Amino acid sequence: MSADAPRNTDDYCYRHPDRRSYVLCQRCLRTICPECQTQAAVGVICPECMKEQRQATPPRVRRAQASVRALDSRPLVTFWILGVTAVVSLIAVVPGVPIANYLAFNSVFIDPSTGAPFQPWRVLTTALVHNGFLHLGLNMLAVWWIGRSLEPLLGHVRYLVLYVLSAFGGSVAMTLIAPGTTVVGASGAVFGLLGALLVIGRHIGANVRGILIIVGINLVIGLLPIPGFYVAWQAHLGGLAVGALVGLIFARTRRLDQRAPQNLLLVAVVAVLIALSAIPVLL
Repeated sequence: MSADAPRNTDDYCYRHPDRRSYVLCQRCLRTICPECQTQAAVGVICPECMKEQRQATPPRVRRAQASVRALDSRPLVTFWILGVTAVVSLIAVVPGVPIANYLAFNSVFIDPSTGAPFQPWRVLTTALVHNGFLHLGLNMLAVWWIGRSLEPLLGHVRYLVLYVLSAFGGSVAMTLIAPGTTVVGASGAVFGLLGALLVIGRHIGANVRGILIIVGINLVIGLLPIPGFYVAWQAHLGGLAVGALVGLIFARTRRLDQRAPQNLLLVAVVAVLIALSAIPVLL
């Protein structure tokens, strides 16, 4: 922003006028920077509103609320994603247990014209199986690294919605760009988390340069021809796009009175993904 450009004070923390932010206190709707934000059940609360709320709450109730907040701040969905994915992926490598044959994604399983059985669940279950321990370890490390920060910020339900839609977006991209290719792994969902973290971080005024570098490096690696090693860059791109879109929806509809529009937009994302996955069938 140039020195002559007008300064919009609404985009700066009311307690720290030199810090730009786009996050509002859910009670007084004033802009607050990350240092002034206290995570609430929905959105965040500024220090002044938090002080008023504590003064109006009996001590016994405050102690109970503190216990609930401690539980809610734990990345429980991330733990479940790590546990379930690890168990399924480990079962898949057991000789004589062909579970991956029923969970891996290939566009033929959502295209009845190919003659293959119609198995639409594969657009999501592909994120549960991996091609070896290295593939599993790298993806789950990324889920843990991102999830422990992103899940407390979004909440358990919205974080799970983001993960599932990102995995769906990766499968849809494979359908459109590389039909007939069999893929496994949670890479699409991981890139979706990165995309959402990038967008949400930008909206709260955080430094997202490191995230941009990580995304760029991984996208470039996916495009490099590595002998004996296939990277589904199409799923990465699809997951990244959907994750960024969902992150934008969450960032722009963060107030309590915007919950209905948020849900409608998420339903619209699902409808668009379903429509895109049907394009090969129509052609």
